[in-house]
Order: sequence, then C-alpha cells, then structure tokens
Amino acid sequence: MSDLRGADGAERRPLDESGAVAAAQRAPRGQDARRILVVSHAHRAEAIAATIEVVQALREAGVVPVLDAADRTAFAPHFDVAQTSMLGRDVAVVELEVALVLGGDGTILRAAEMLRGSDCPIVGVNLGHVGFLAEMESYDLASTIDRVLRRDYTVEERLTIEVQATYEGEVIADTWALNEASVEKRRRMLEVAIGVDGRPLSNFACDGVVLATPTGSTAYAFSAGGPVVWPGVQAILMVPIAAHALFQRPIVTDPDSELSVMILPENVGPGVLWCDGRRRTELPAGAVVRVRRSAHSVKLARLDQAVFSERLVQKFRLPVSGWRGERGGGIA
Repeated sequence: MSDLRGADGAERRPLDESGAVAAAQRAPRGQDARRILVVSHAHRAEAIAATIEVVQALREAGVVPVLDAADRTAFAPHFDVAQTSMLGRDVAVVELEVALVLGGDGTILRAAEMLRGSDCPIVGVNLGHVGFLAEMESYDLASTIDRVLRRDYTVEERLTIEVQATYEGEVIADTWALNEASVEKRRRMLEVAIGVDGRPLSNFACDGVVLATPTGSTAYAFSAGGPVVWPGVQAILMVPIAAHALFQRPIVTDPDSELSVMILPENVGPGVLWCDGRRRTELPAGAVVRVRRSAHSVKLARLDQAVFSERLVQKFRLPVSGWRGERGGGIA
C-alpha cells in the first residue's frame, strides 16, 4: 500500500504499516471503551485519505472506530479494517457515542438512515460540493476530530417526516425522510390532487410535488422554487414541480398537519416516490402519498455556532459585498 495524504495535506501512513504496533498498544479494550461510527465512501482519493486519518486518530486516542459492513468491504483494499469494529456485529447502534461522516449530503443521509431512531448525533465533514448538512469542511478535519474526542459540540434536533403510500387500501410504502419525499412523473406529466389535513386543496398537472422538512428546504424543494426555511422552524413544506396551474405556490403548514398527494386515476402512466433520493417506490395511478411529522428526529452535532444566515451565504456563495450592513459593522 502506498502512503496517502490526509485532508490537511500531511503525509499519512496506512494503518497496517509503520506505527501499527504503537496504535495497537493504544487500542481500546473493554466495555467502557468509547465507540465512534465512521461513515465514508471509497470512490475518491480524498475520502480514502480522510477515512484513514480519522481511524488512525481514533485508535491513537483509545477510541473504537466503527464501520458498517459495506464500508469495511469498500475500504479493505486501502487499510487493515480488522482494526475497526463492525456495526451490528461487534457494536450496536445504541453503543455509539457519535458518528463522524466524511462526504457530502448523500453520505450524511446514508448515516441518518443507519442511525434512524437512535440518539447518536452526526458530525458531517464536507468532502462534496455544497454539503449543506455538513458541519465542517475538509480542511478542518484535524480540529474536527480533536473537538469530537473532547466532546466539544452541541446537539441540534432536526424534524423528520413519516411517509406512507397506499393503493386500493393497501400500504405499498411505509418509510421516512430527513430532507424530503417527492412524488414524481415517470414519463408523462402527472395529474394530482393535493390536500391538507384530509381536506382537498387543489388539482393540477405537474412534473411532481416535493414534501419537505425545513432541513430539506435548501435541497430539492429549493430547486423547485420553494422558500428557504430556518431549521429551527417547525413546519412541513409542499412545493409543486413545474405545475400547469394558476395556483402553483409552495405552501408551508403546521408541523402537525398531514399533507397528501394523490395520483389521480385518470393518469396514463405511473409515478414514483423518492425519499431523500435513496428509497424508491413505484406509484400506480390512484395511489396516495401521505406525510406527517415523525416522532423520531435526526441529531446533528454542531461545532460551528454561526447563525443560519451565515451558512446560507457561505454554502450558496451569496454576494454580500457592498451590502450596506457591512459599512457600520451591523445592519443599517
């Protein structure tokens, strides 16, 4: 195995080369050991190097690095995964202290799926593009590891939604989403009926409808023309996609409302339900998708205490130079 460079540019050695004996001497043992889940992917050299750096740092600190079975298989060619524990086989989800996620929003959504229903918080380190769910950037990796080891973070709970699809009285999907559930066309435009709290609201033709959380308001719903909703707001969004209708405005409802989308029986073709872009269900004409607030939240660990407006500016690279609030150091 060749040497790799970590996210900070420093040279790192794979775990089964020089230094492995010393790391093994510090390897955590016993029931009292701390266990931290590492979620990553082996598709990019940067992610491989960051994963090696994190696993090595955790072992040197006497912490058990935990990977799921898929990641252990993917990373086996890059370092000795025997020096990690396997999620589900060696370590239960309830034993995890925190999850360090290396990647973009898709990797964080995968981690949220693994940890569904648990109290384990997620720390995201962005190795992707926008990475809106990620807390830190790749150049902050060393300091992120240090702060996680010192438990120097706060935990923020994010609303999630329960998603159920039925057809002719039968449940065909019973799932959930952190960002959004989207009802989309397959080939032709969909004729849909939307409703809130069991009452009809409107019928129209469209390419689809996005049902989103405040966290998901900066994802698919944003691209479809929906509003940006601060993550602390308790609400659910409904955003039509390319609706052929006079009334096609996004709506924001009470978090305890139930939102529904029915694919009208007169549709020529089927639709499809996507949850967080990860879980897919075919929707025949006549199917109904209902969304409501879930009892389970997703816990995101916060290291950066910047206000949400600063995150918007940074992630979307919004132009603020020349804004008059800068002249006096505040809002004029």
